[in-house]
Parts: sequence; C-alpha cells; structure tokens
Amino acid sequence: MATTESSASIASVTLEVADLEAAHRFYTAFGVGTRIRLLASEAHTTGFRGYTLALTVSRPATVDGFLGAAVDAGATVLKPAGKSLWGYGGVVQAPDGTIWKVATSAKKDTGPAAREIDEIVLLLGVEDVKASKQFYVGRGLTVARSFGGKYAEFVSGGSDAVKLALYKRRGLARDLGVATDGSGSHRIVVGSTAGPFTDPDGFAWEAATTLTPAPSTACALP
Repeated sequence: MATTESSASIASVTLEVADLEAAHRFYTAFGVGTRIRLLASEAHTTGFRGYTLALTVSRPATVDGFLGAAVDAGATVLKPAGKSLWGYGGVVQAPDGTIWKVATSAKKDTGPAAREIDEIVLLLGVEDVKASKQFYVGRGLTVARSFGGKYAEFVSGGSDAVKLALYKRRGLARDLGVATDGSGSHRIVVGSTAGPFTDPDGFAWEAATTLTPAPSTACALP
C-alpha cells in the first residue's frame, strides 16, 4: 500500500530506565543516542517485555561493530551474531533490560564497517497480529506489507523515523532467544502523531508530532 501525507507515524521512542546516567552512557557508546529518549522510572517488570528494537544496517561488519560496542558498554549477548536464511545478525540485552537486535540482509561484506543505521524498527510481540494490525490502521498507520496472522509492517514517517512492525509474541521471544513469560510494565512509551492511546497488548502511546527535546522529567540523548 502506498504511503500518504496523512499517514500516522512514530515520532519518538522513550525507554523507561532505573538509572538515567548509566543508560545515557550505554546508548551513547552503543551508537543510538540520537534516536531514542530516556525517562527515569522504577515501574515493576519481570521477564520478557514483549518487544525489541532492531537496527537494520548495510553489512555484516557493521552488525559486528554495533554489537561489539554494545557488549563493551555492558550489554549481555542473547544470540551471537551469525548467518541465517535472511542474512546476518545478533541480539543483545542492554543493562536497562531493553533487547536490541542488529541485522543486515547481506551475508557478505562489500566494504568496511560503517557506524551508520539504515533503519530502526520497533517490533511489538502481540497476541493477535491481525487484530492489532486493524487497531493500528484505525489509528491512521498505513500497512506496508503483511503476512497473514504472522507479521505486519507499517510505513515509517521518513528516513529517520522508527518503523513499527508486529509479530506473534511467542515467535518474537523465540527469535530473540528469551522465554516468552513476562509481566508488569513494558518500560517503553511510543510517541506518535496517532496518540495518545493504549493498544490491545498494553503498549502505551503518547501524542507527539516530532522528535523534540524531552521534558524535564526525561533525558533526550544528545
């Protein structure tokens, strides 16, 4: 489906963290400091939070560079980088608990590693992909592609915007190498031109029109 001027999109992603300064240091070292916001929060959460943030990059060497930077800054490896049918990638968990996937569709390097992100995807693990897809369509998001009740992806708002995608919760946990069980806060707030609302799986969305500096209670990474 073609994108339109009126399509809603994600303008910001805010991670709720217990230690703002530590999270600030980690995400700056990881290389995504300009793409997310941080908010101090002690909200209770256990196990899988039901989502992952994924970086799409150009080549395997760049995947290794981002994953190496994350581990050096304190991340835990959940799935070591390696080849698969779809390309090359790996999964790490940040010290604040957020799970990050770094991947490329390329299986061989065609040049040196570059600290450049082609795209950030917010992948939500949902109970019913079809129902959640219709919910977001009703909020103004435009479907880019969909595979029945297994996966759905929406049009992003531009080259620097975060893309939304939906995957079955159990399948997403398996792909990330974690147990599917989890409860409490998701520890993420999505800023969107479609907000505010809470989706069928409990993810919180707030009204936003652009990736503006965070309010005094939040930390927008420089």
